[in-house]
Amino acid sequence: MAVVVLGRPGVIAPARAVTARPRRAAAAPWPHRPDTPSEGTAMATPPHTGRNLSYFVMSASARADSWNTRLARLAASVIEERGGTAEVATIGDFDVPGYHGDHEASDGIPDGAERFRSRLLDHDAFVISSPEYNASVPGVLKNLIDWTSRFRPQPFNERLGLLMSASPSRTGGNRSLWALRVPLEALGARVHPDMFSLAQSATAFGEDGRLAHGTLQEQFEENVRGYMDLVEAIVRYPCAKKAWVEYLGQRPDPAFRRAE
Repeated sequence: MAVVVLGRPGVIAPARAVTARPRRAAAAPWPHRPDTPSEGTAMATPPHTGRNLSYFVMSASARADSWNTRLARLAASVIEERGGTAEVATIGDFDVPGYHGDHEASDGIPDGAERFRSRLLDHDAFVISSPEYNASVPGVLKNLIDWTSRFRPQPFNERLGLLMSASPSRTGGNRSLWALRVPLEALGARVHPDMFSLAQSATAFGEDGRLAHGTLQEQFEENVRGYMDLVEAIVRYPCAKKAWVEYLGQRPDPAFRRAE
């Protein structure tokens, strides 16, 4: 499981800081593959078929001109450039009081959690861009997850998610993402292994809304595209899950369905 931490240009750190090494040159085409593009020609990703997959993209910051809102919008633009559809929102659109069991018993689940649940279920997958508060997940986001988890059926189960963060710190807010994985995965969400954290976010964005440094922008797009490939495979080809489990020598069974 890798965390992509992007800080100073040229510094990339999966889980802990390491200096980025030059990428290997692309392998030369096999001579017996006449359909392979000639050297120096990029192979385009085949276009998706069928309906466009939809993504719910939420910034976990309600602050005006938030860096995480900028990152969420950038993720939505990459999704749409690649043929998906994206709905962008901020956590301010799903205001809820602090969770209290007695209030739930007397008043039910608040409207903000109902709106959030509807967004999760109306889309094929979700993306959350979260700030880091005191080296952990923002309380307002955890509270929204707690309220929304009270619905039955529980709406996070088997939902596909990508986590990202933006922070002016050198760690890019990645500690909040590790903390955020815990409740989401406990509720059955399938959180993408590669998380994206943007360090020194105060100077990271260009006037066009993209990341100012080309290498960082490319890494970001690769991360989002990798997630979209996973969503594409799971949503369009559910038989892949069954085939993979059987390949490992273990047939699907309702008793351990969440572990599959």
